[in-house]
Amino acid sequence: MSSSQFTFSVYLLTFALFLQTIFGASLLYNICSSSENFATNDQYESNLRMLLVNLNYQAPPLGFGLGSVDVATTDCKACVNEASNEIHKLCPYDKGAIIWYDDCLLNYSNKDFLDQIDNENWFSILNVQNVSEPTIFNQKTTKELLRQLAKDASFTTKKYAVGELKLGESAKLYGLAQCTWDLSTIECLQCLDDAIGQLPSCCDGKGGRVVGGSCNIYKI
Repeated sequence: MSSSQFTFSVYLLTFALFLQTIFGASLLYNICSSSENFATNDQYESNLRMLLVNLNYQAPPLGFGLGSVDVATTDCKACVNEASNEIHKLCPYDKGAIIWYDDCLLNYSNKDFLDQIDNENWFSILNVQNVSEPTIFNQKTTKELLRQLAKDASFTTKKYAVGELKLGESAKLYGLAQCTWDLSTIECLQCLDDAIGQLPSCCDGKGGRVVGGSCNIYKI
């Protein structure tokens, strides 16, 4: 079976999201495309299931499947398998869907989204814990830590960077920046800059995550 026959216009992507060890996958968010649906037992469903099964074998060794290394192979496999099963329950007949977990993202569509920034699908998670100096926290997190991590991630093969920054004598800031591997250096940096730009409206003076279909940032 040729590659074009196998995909049947279904584009699928997954990658490891965060440096965490999971004990059972933890669902973060999902989006079902409402623009087009498929019928039960049609060719689209058959090929989608084939792609998801194939992805379960491709993604864990690398941490990314077109189908991060920092997530253990067993945890990556467990997360992708859980995402593959759960997406069928949440979006049973949708031709496009995205599902996020702490350790992986799974995205499929009948439209080619690879090598493109997803500017539509975003969500944020706020850390409700207050910081002692929110103004300084915002400035240092955004300007000194996350923007540097965005540059670092954009120029690496794995499109991933983590770092820390001292805040006063004892406190530290921690950050993460990550893009999907299909993005170019310029696209990755643009996506991360867009994510950083959403921080004031979602996570002002606090830690939190901004997560999209192409990149994500994390500050704490």
